[in-house]
Amino acid sequence: MSWFTKTFSSTIGRKVIMSITGLFLCSFLVVHLIGNLQLFKNDGGEAFNIYSEFMGHNPVIRTLEIVLLLGFVFHIYDAFVLTRRNQNARSVKYAVNRLEQNSNWSSRNMGLLGTVILVFLLVHLYNFFWRARFGEIPADPQGNEDLYSVVVESFQIWWYVLLYVVAQAALCFHLIHGFASAFQTLGLNHRKYTPAIKAVSYGFSIVVCLGFAIMPLYFFFQG
Repeated sequence: MSWFTKTFSSTIGRKVIMSITGLFLCSFLVVHLIGNLQLFKNDGGEAFNIYSEFMGHNPVIRTLEIVLLLGFVFHIYDAFVLTRRNQNARSVKYAVNRLEQNSNWSSRNMGLLGTVILVFLLVHLYNFFWRARFGEIPADPQGNEDLYSVVVESFQIWWYVLLYVVAQAALCFHLIHGFASAFQTLGLNHRKYTPAIKAVSYGFSIVVCLGFAIMPLYFFFQG
């Protein structure tokens, strides 16, 4: 086994990969949120459909989709491996367990939060990405695929809206811990700057997740 393989299969190496892929996925969330804000334009979905058409057929974007998929795969796989290693390391249980005094709730439940997010992600990808790529979606008056109508239709389904909102709450807690931890893992923490990084992690997590959560609620109650 080469030094490269040994390094990145070690616990520290996997945490580095988790941090890098996590920050990369954070950048995706920002871009995805900005694009989805087109849904709120009062134009019958024209702007959103133009945006979706561009994202679905631009060769650069299609290439980046592969990079994004790999980012998700590495992030999820390393999370699973690290969780199992932590469980094995704590195989000896103690009568008194006071983890709550040494860590916050989100850090102790990253596995649960990640599972909720993964379930939502699979449903979400099938409902939008899979249908857009491999299904038949009617065209709007401008000749673009009418994904806006798919969004409006989906956000009239109560259980899907509930799943969406719960997943955003889970993602918020996941990001609050993960965003700051990524900087610490990469050695970018400092007594002077760490409080600012933690503040940014809270602000980023709340703004992004609230922005996503508002979308299904807006269309559900509007309808």
